[in-house]
Amino acid sequence: MGKIESVLRAEVVRLAKRQVRAACQPLGREVRALKRRVSELAKAVRAFEPVAKEAAAKRAEEAAVLQAEPAEVEKARMTGGLIKKLRARLGLSQADLGKLLGVTGAAVVFWEQGRSKPAPEKKVGLVALRKLGRRDVKRLLAAGQ
Repeated sequence: MGKIESVLRAEVVRLAKRQVRAACQPLGREVRALKRRVSELAKAVRAFEPVAKEAAAKRAEEAAVLQAEPAEVEKARMTGGLIKKLRARLGLSQADLGKLLGVTGAAVVFWEQGRSKPAPEKKVGLVALRKLGRRDVKRLLAAGQ
């Protein structure tokens, strides 16, 4: 009885392996084809990386310049309270606002307290910041660092 049992078991194992192999071979071919495709796509992406970096750097340079129309700057009121509200709306610290405008955080404190007024070129930056949102300002900060 033991011999028939072992022969049947061996035959079942052999047939099961054969069925598994038949089911897995097409999947294996697909996996290899997909791996080749992924490799080709990775090469294509690597070829475009320098172009993408160059474009991102160009966009960052263009965005890093805060500009406003002279007439708009002329009309703009820049009181300490308005500067503080602008900074709060943009979610900036005094030091961050100073970095964006090229001044120290202490200068921003003095502006907000009314002890001093921003220089004309800094006022241009403040007017330009009015048009930006939080995301834009965060991008500017990241580009400047």
